[in-house]
Amino acid sequence: MNNDTRLWLVRHAPVAGPKGVIHDSDAPADTGDADAFAALRLKLPADAACFASPSRRTMQTAAALALKPGAEPKFREQHFGTWTGRRHDDLARELGDGYTEFWRAPASNRPPGGESFADQIVRVRDGFERLPSGDVVLVVHSGTVRAALAIALEMAPEPALRFVIDPLSLTRIDRLDEGWRVLYVNR
Repeated sequence: MNNDTRLWLVRHAPVAGPKGVIHDSDAPADTGDADAFAALRLKLPADAACFASPSRRTMQTAAALALKPGAEPKFREQHFGTWTGRRHDDLARELGDGYTEFWRAPASNRPPGGESFADQIVRVRDGFERLPSGDVVLVVHSGTVRAALAIALEMAPEPALRFVIDPLSLTRIDRLDEGWRVLYVNR
């Protein structure tokens, strides 16, 4: 029996809100670029299973792509705890060395009340175990895509944070019986 899963990872549209903020799950997406959505829609497989992080911006992105995903909490963005909703500049000013120290090892450090990127990788791996075989579209966050790449490439969390994942980009990885294959990133 073939259990291959072809994953089409779509990063959500840009957040419709201020830059430099650690956005919460209710932050809306800017879905106004009809041409970008039309072009991306053409790259996705028809009749694929579809799942998304339950956040507002991923669900709005999926709707703009004419997708009807199942909400999967395992694919939500890294949780930044008490830093959520705050501006990076304000946190740096208020926390000083504590904030700087977090970013020296962001893959393993946890913000107060939050999770590390390494924790997110474990969560995403668990989400992958629930996916069906065949084509699967995931509408998710940049951190979720980076976590998926860390899993597929069997790499440590820290270097996985170096991947650039742009809004409305497509990353394609396959989970095959014989292992993982990365076809492209941030297209």
